[in-house]
Amino acid sequence: MIRERVINSFVRPISPDLRWQTEDDEWIVSGFDFVDGRRANFKPGSPDLPVIIELLNRMGELRLPEVAHDWTEERWDSYTADETEAALFRGDALLHTDINPSNLLIGERDAWAVDWSWPTRGAAFIDPGMLVVQLVSSGHSPESAESWAAGCKVWEDAAPEAIDAFAAATTRMYWSFAKWRPEESWLKAVAEAAEAWANHRGLIVGPGLMDQSLRGA
Repeated sequence: MIRERVINSFVRPISPDLRWQTEDDEWIVSGFDFVDGRRANFKPGSPDLPVIIELLNRMGELRLPEVAHDWTEERWDSYTADETEAALFRGDALLHTDINPSNLLIGERDAWAVDWSWPTRGAAFIDPGMLVVQLVSSGHSPESAESWAAGCKVWEDAAPEAIDAFAAATTRMYWSFAKWRPEESWLKAVAEAAEAWANHRGLIVGPGLMDQSLRGA
């Protein structure tokens, strides 16, 4: 929430303006401009899909502000095979890192990315990569999901081995989350989607391989 306050002036008009923020020992509450939009529909055949890709392209054009230079993306590092793979996630793009239908709002004339709680500095393909997992979770085949991601300009520049490493690390991460929070069924669904994507790319990774796959486990 602190980063969301700091980054807001750099992500407008893609995100609504932050008008106020207050906090106490337990809560941070933020007030934003109202936007007339609904959550995006990620399902196959949705008319929102081209709008979503256009929005991610707009996000990909955002410049990394000086304030975010030290916000290195390291969330996936411990789920990689080694430091060489983790290095593939480094970069100078400003990332949202929480791409899901609730955080992309679609209006009649515009679209917005909200909830910039975890902005980081990293490889530009990460946000489209997160979109791939969400699309598979919403019913797309991995091939279809990647074809939509290919509409993102930054996807074309990503090395295949970097995308492979991200797909594998994302699978390990979500299976780890699902293991520790079994009551949250959506984590298992996302883990299964990530695994399907990784398998599509020729990678063998899943819950049965967790112990030997997690670096430092």
